[in-house]
Amino acid sequence: MRRGSRRLLAFGLLALPLAGLGAGPCSRPVYLTFDTGHMGVAPLIADVLNRHGVKATFFLANERTLTGGTSLDEQWAAWWKARAAEGHAFGSHTWDHDVWRGDERAADGRTVVFRMRPTAGPAASKPRVLDAAAYCREIERPARRFEAMTGQRMGAIFRAPGGKTSQALLDAAAACGWTHVGWSAAGFLGDELPSDRYPNEVLLKQALRDIRAGDVLLAHLGIWARKDAWAPAVLEPLIVGLKQRGLCFATLREHPQYASAAQTAK
Repeated sequence: MRRGSRRLLAFGLLALPLAGLGAGPCSRPVYLTFDTGHMGVAPLIADVLNRHGVKATFFLANERTLTGGTSLDEQWAAWWKARAAEGHAFGSHTWDHDVWRGDERAADGRTVVFRMRPTAGPAASKPRVLDAAAYCREIERPARRFEAMTGQRMGAIFRAPGGKTSQALLDAAAACGWTHVGWSAAGFLGDELPSDRYPNEVLLKQALRDIRAGDVLLAHLGIWARKDAWAPAVLEPLIVGLKQRGLCFATLREHPQYASAAQTAK
């Protein structure tokens, strides 16, 4: 028996028929979201989502990939176009994956600017300061690239890298038309954690135990620091197990808090 089959049996999921799962209206939804990463598991994730009829929401940044390019370069354009055609939803994750580090006052003493640390692009790992207009441009760039790759417009939603924000940062983004989306406590799926201390089996068991209807779930299209890939090892049995519990999957276009923004073209 293949290792994947043994894992599914261990959680009592292999015998569950896949056909018809999630059929009908989604009355107890969870909202599966993916941030970009090194893209190494992106094709596997797409296969799992298609096989189980799950629509997700993707947040895009131009991050370094395993192949030496970036997640929004021409190599990945066809992949993003295919996901758009399948009906997934999309938001921004900032172009250079800028992690907020703090607020400070500009030289005028009144204007708030933001200390950032980009983890991608030519300034990767170099601290920089962005004012509100510059931060808005960082959010906007993935939207323009997404439209060029897919012919579709991105929703007016974004996720700050690491979920790190301040009220001033959120206000600046809102002023240029962007709504921030975090994730639920139980929806942190743990694919960023070291696999020696948080093996896939433990993460799966925890997610199946704790996730409830309405939760926003967070995973990535590849994490550099994790030795044992989270997807598809956890993703597929997680989808099956949550459906077995009577939950279903929807994009943020259907979320009561984010639907309006996610449906607004940027």
